[in-house]
Amino acid sequence: MDEDYGLDMQDVLTSVDKAEVLSIFFPTFRKSLIVDTRTNESQGPMIRIMPMVASPQERMRAIRRMRPGFPRLRNLTVVPWPRYVDSLVNLGIWQRIVDRMESGGDTKALANIREAMTDLKRMEREELASVVSGENYHTIWSASR
Repeated sequence: MDEDYGLDMQDVLTSVDKAEVLSIFFPTFRKSLIVDTRTNESQGPMIRIMPMVASPQERMRAIRRMRPGFPRLRNLTVVPWPRYVDSLVNLGIWQRIVDRMESGGDTKALANIREAMTDLKRMEREELASVVSGENYHTIWSASR
């Protein structure tokens, strides 16, 4: 599953460094990591794992509802991640996200991003176990005897 999927890693790293709001979505277990770097006097950055949505516009509406004290998003960077969660770490992308949270100085955001990695790995493991056990999956072709 960690083959080259046409992702330009330099583009991904640049997006992590510059995005106002970053959504990395994992089609294999239908979740998205949302990193909203915006802050104001009462709220720091937001890090959440959310269900995947059908479009970037739907994601922007969800974020707007969750963070009503912020102006409308100017941009949303969406990165599909068809690889294993650990590959974010192996390719240096996760460290860039952590570094960005550290540079903001918000210790809660830093704790949230670390917790998010633990949760993403758990969700991926659970989905892979479901694939093996057949839970929530159906056979398309059955063996004929």
